[in-house]
Amino acid sequence: MPDLTIVSPRGAVTIGRDLLAEVVAEEAARCYGVVGLARRSRVGRLLRRGGVRVGGDGDGLRVELHVIVEYGLNLAEVAATVRSRIAYELERVSGLPVASVEVVVDDVRVTV
Repeated sequence: MPDLTIVSPRGAVTIGRDLLAEVVAEEAARCYGVVGLARRSRVGRLLRRGGVRVGGDGDGLRVELHVIVEYGLNLAEVAATVRSRIAYELERVSGLPVASVEVVVDDVRVTV
């Protein structure tokens, strides 16, 4: 997928989707109840942002995030918190509106 380019009367700004995926991964890791990201591919094992997909355009970002949640927590509450924090942080960092954040809970794990 190509990078995002926002054109204004003063010029253009290009933001890499990999950078936005890194912001999503970093913020998700800080959320209570998230144990880690679920790796969706072989490349995902090499990159920390393997469970993140950022789409959309300058009119609205769409994020798909695959997470592993700590066992025993309310999955809906954890997902809602992750969704809210990701949307806030992406809007703050990029200045772009966030159309959707889809949180997929792939697994639960007991943490010691």
